[in-house]
Amino acid sequence: MLAAIVGAGAVGVRVGRQLVGNDADVLVQDTDGGRAAEVAASLGDRATVVPFTEALPDETDVVVLCGPAGTQVIRARELIGRGIALVSVGDDLEETRRFLELDELAREHGVPVVVGCGFSPGLSCVLARHGAATMDRVDEIHVSHSGTGGPACARQHHRALGLSSLDWRDGSWMERPSASGRELNWFPDPIGAMDCYRAALPDPLLLLPEFDGVKRITARVAANRRNRLTAWLPMLRPPHDDGGPGGLRVELRGWRGEESVVQVLGAMDRPATAAAAAAALTAEMAAQGALHRTGVAGLAGMVDSVPFLTALARRGVRAAVFEGAGADA
Repeated sequence: MLAAIVGAGAVGVRVGRQLVGNDADVLVQDTDGGRAAEVAASLGDRATVVPFTEALPDETDVVVLCGPAGTQVIRARELIGRGIALVSVGDDLEETRRFLELDELAREHGVPVVVGCGFSPGLSCVLARHGAATMDRVDEIHVSHSGTGGPACARQHHRALGLSSLDWRDGSWMERPSASGRELNWFPDPIGAMDCYRAALPDPLLLLPEFDGVKRITARVAANRRNRLTAWLPMLRPPHDDGGPGGLRVELRGWRGEESVVQVLGAMDRPATAAAAAAALTAEMAAQGALHRTGVAGLAGMVDSVPFLTALARRGVRAAVFEGAGADA
């Protein structure tokens, strides 16, 4: 298997480690040539640098796009045209919209393009699919997460908190004010309870096509008072290289027979580590032709939840069903 990583940041380097650890050959590209060389050297003899201005070789099986928001779709269009499978770990709302517009092109070329393949969206989508399997009908899906995967992720979350959110409600999209809709949500220990707010998050866009008849989908991110008050400003201090531990909570409401049920699933890990594991596993499946379909979709539409979560658990990323009080979205 020959995989390429475009973007050698906190998630990209971890994706490379996972792929090399599973005997893949890895190509590394980054706008910072020095950073690409450093990452390739850390990955050993199976990694090679490809200058950012050069095209990836035709024999590339899959490309994992780990670059910052606004850099991925143009590259994706060219790679789809060459018939190369793609995995994107981005979580920018507008970029996700543009990716979804490439669905027809990807189908024409017989290429799978997995969008939002990280912690949230990504693992969140798989947990939603897993929870839905225990229900006869899903009416509502509510996602919330805390933590960031590195400097680029932290900057993106900061921007998202200052932009309007997108909620699905009763058959139509609704824009909601940024940093509104406060909820106290409980994440798996040791994260615990955190205030979560609306933000420009792409989870609803990726979940809606996979759950027929769902009436409401929302997404929130954990934030403190300073985060909310400064969201419309540039970041006041440089983000940390590693965002530390993060939490993920997915709540589903629906029906099992005639019984109204609430299902809550969660995960706790370092977002960069969990995102890299999900992206690397998906890239391996794409190279093997093991994804559900061609075209553009999130993970909920591309994988079976049980084997995917089992494989992630073997890589150290574990999720759980837990008891939690449902909050009114």
